Amino acid sequence: MFVDLVKIKVESGKGGDGIVAFRREKYVPMGGPSGGDGGKGGSIIFEGQEGLSTLVDLRYNKIISAEPGENGKPKKMDGANGKDKIIKVPVGTTIYDDVTNKVYGDITNHLQQVFVCIGGRGGRGNAKFATSRNTAPEISEKGEPGIIKNVRVELKVLADVGLVGLPSVGKSTIISIVSNSRPKIASYHFTTLVPNLGVVKVEEGRSFVMADLPGLIEGASLGQGLGLQFLRHIERTKVILHVIDMSGSEGRDPFEDYTVINKELETYKYNLLARPQIIIANKMDLPDAEEHLELFKEQLKEDYDIVPISAATKFNIEELLYKTADLLDKTESFELYEEADYEEIVEYTFTKEEILFEINLGDDGIYDLTGTRLKKIFLMTDFTKDQSVKRFARILRSLGIDRELRNKGVKNGDTVRIFDYEFEFVD
Repeated sequence: MFVDLVKIKVESGKGGDGIVAFRREKYVPMGGPSGGDGGKGGSIIFEGQEGLSTLVDLRYNKIISAEPGENGKPKKMDGANGKDKIIKVPVGTTIYDDVTNKVYGDITNHLQQVFVCIGGRGGRGNAKFATSRNTAPEISEKGEPGIIKNVRVELKVLADVGLVGLPSVGKSTIISIVSNSRPKIASYHFTTLVPNLGVVKVEEGRSFVMADLPGLIEGASLGQGLGLQFLRHIERTKVILHVIDMSGSEGRDPFEDYTVINKELETYKYNLLARPQIIIANKMDLPDAEEHLELFKEQLKEDYDIVPISAATKFNIEELLYKTADLLDKTESFELYEEADYEEIVEYTFTKEEILFEINLGDDGIYDLTGTRLKKIFLMTDFTKDQSVKRFARILRSLGIDRELRNKGVKNGDTVRIFDYEFEFVD
């Protein structure tokens, strides 16, 4: 089954918890704290694999999680790091944030990796909190929580040349005679439902990859027919081969057909019309094709090469392949994404954009404390240990939260809610 678009939820592994432990051995008085740190959680990594050609495996794995880090151990032994979750996808896959539409990465090479969610760091054990003033701390941190993201994974086939055109103009027949590809060919519309790839070899040792795409119709760039679903597969192509039924065998006007498809290419993102084109005047073995071709040349304003062929009789196929190979040789690859399209992934760093805290009055009259930075500190605090609770209170003061609460009118003994937990404010 060919699947080229899936939406999944990914979650990196939580960091392991640090522990509180003390060294207790015979003849070692006051051995001191020996709690080890938790291990780092596993990350979510997408990796390109040449042998894959579909995203069907991801369709049945809607939630993918990495392994959490192991908790710390006594004797200052750190917990093991969680294993990274490597998600193998076909070469040509792009990973997006499904909420912001930012690009995490564009995989164009075998074994290329894209980090999407970094694993949470391990919490520190009490050995790390020992100081000259507190030689036996009962403080430890919980592991940093993993990151959860909704991602959209899109496969865009890697082809040098893309065959485009209305249904039943002969695209599948062309790719079947110039390569080993064997697409379904029939005398009705939309026989091609998935992209077909074929390697085309030209004399002089040159070769290129050709993609036969499902037929486009008017409104394809807006989602009509199969167009929007498969236009993405010509985003990577360097050259477009525009196939036209020059005989007008179905009562259509060849120039109108040409105009309709070019309008869809222009309307679609990445301006596909900017790519060089060769116009293939197909079905030249049928009546009226010569007359239609002469009229087409008079109407054509763009400076495109026109190659008359007959896919049915294999007339002029060799000239088409040579012209395509020559145009490929002098055409540079097109960049799909600009720097602003990419999502910046930063490991364990604090940025100014990260919200320290917010204070809002709830409907029940209790002040709510929220914030990205505050939540991370909150989740990494072990509230079963008195010293950890006191440390958490000191952090709140150092962040200016106490002062801001007083400015909001909170007094000694009032209740303050931090996420889902309620605390008594002590001045």
